[in-house]
Amino acid sequence: MAQSALPMTEVLIVADAWNGEPDADAVIQRAVAVAAEMADADTADAELAVMLTDDAGIRTLNSNWRGIDKPTNVLSFPALRPPTGVSSADEIPPMLGDIAIAYETARREADDEQKPFDHHLSHLAVHGFLHLVGYDHETDDEAEAMEALEIEILAQLGIPDPYADRERMD
Repeated sequence: MAQSALPMTEVLIVADAWNGEPDADAVIQRAVAVAAEMADADTADAELAVMLTDDAGIRTLNSNWRGIDKPTNVLSFPALRPPTGVSSADEIPPMLGDIAIAYETARREADDEQKPFDHHLSHLAVHGFLHLVGYDHETDDEAEAMEALEIEILAQLGIPDPYADRERMD
């Protein structure tokens, strides 16, 4: 199987809280690259942006775009696709969309679950990326398929199943 071109991922740090995580960019780049190789989606030469923000920033996004006035760990904003039949070959590369990750929530979750922060950050990046390429978890079947793919991708990254302890927490 020929390896396809990977999407170009730009990581933007917009909150000072991330200054203590100098490897965050590399962790996200690696997670997105593996997710792009394994997801059933054409992401060759596409672009996406990952914004590393804080709880205040993601709370604003969550409130403005989803009507939920509280912080969350990750949000994904898939880009609009050109209508079928419209060629963009001579235009700018296709945009997959944007992902926002909140430091305080991600850190708290990793600490509460006693997981290395880079493992949890990888999971959030993979989760956000899968939303950009059409995966969702609105129904049980969708959630099961998305989680199974997340587990596979994370295993490729050497990260244990993030859902393994779920039965004990239910």
